[in-house]
Amino acid sequence: MDASYIAILKTFTHYFLHFVFPVFIALLFYRENWKKVYLILLATMLVDLDHLFADPIFDPNRGSIGFHFLHSYYAIAVYFLMLFFKGNTRIVAIGLLFHMFTDFQDFYFWSH
Repeated sequence: MDASYIAILKTFTHYFLHFVFPVFIALLFYRENWKKVYLILLATMLVDLDHLFADPIFDPNRGSIGFHFLHSYYAIAVYFLMLFFKGNTRIVAIGLLFHMFTDFQDFYFWSH
C-alpha cells in the first residue's frame, strides 16, 4: 500500500473513532438518552488538553499513551475504576477508555 494512502486511512480511522463511533456506543447502551451520552463522550476528548504541556505539542512519532499525564497508565487505571460507579461517571469512564484505545491504536496499529 502507498504511504500516503495509509496516512489518509490512519487519519480517517482516528477521527472516525473519536467523533462517529461514540454515536454507536451511545445508541447501543444508552438509547433513551443517546444525545446526552454522546455529548459526554465527546467532552471526554478534553483529556487531550494534557498535550499542551508537551514540547512539541504534537509529535507524530510519539505515542500519547504513557507519555502525557492524563494518558498515563495510572490515569488509565483510574478511568477503569470509574467504570464501577453509576451514572455519568461510568459514561465518562467509557469515553476516556475509548479515547485511550483510539490513541493506542493510532500509534501501535499503524506504521509510523
